[in-house]
Amino acid sequence: MQDVCQFLKDARTYYLATAEGDQPRVRPFGTAHIFEDKLYIQTGKSKPTYAQITANPKVEICAFNGSVGQWLRVTATLVEDPRVQAEASLLEAYPELQGAYQAGDGNTAVFYLRDAEAIWYGFGAAGVETVKSVEF
Repeated sequence: MQDVCQFLKDARTYYLATAEGDQPRVRPFGTAHIFEDKLYIQTGKSKPTYAQITANPKVEICAFNGSVGQWLRVTATLVEDPRVQAEASLLEAYPELQGAYQAGDGNTAVFYLRDAEAIWYGFGAAGVETVKSVEF
């Protein structure tokens, strides 16, 4: 989990895929934070992303880090954590979000990843190869 969080931070932007009915939706994200030994991400309750996750919490995350020539795919179920402490911890780690979000504001939503599988890929001599796979 620590390796996944660090890869997402190093990549700076990752892409979160959700479902809206039978239509996939993908958008850039940037939050990845460890709180109480769980990997968290954040969005706003007013966004379509929140409604999509609430309707179907199964997501995929994909990130590429060109400096190491690897990409990461994470499959997980998101679980909302309504505690203000979880919101505050994530927002402290991302002060640039504090202009739009505040812990306990009724709009901030934080989710941790459950039943997650992360697979790193890279380019090897034979093409794409699995570098490492972990579950958390």
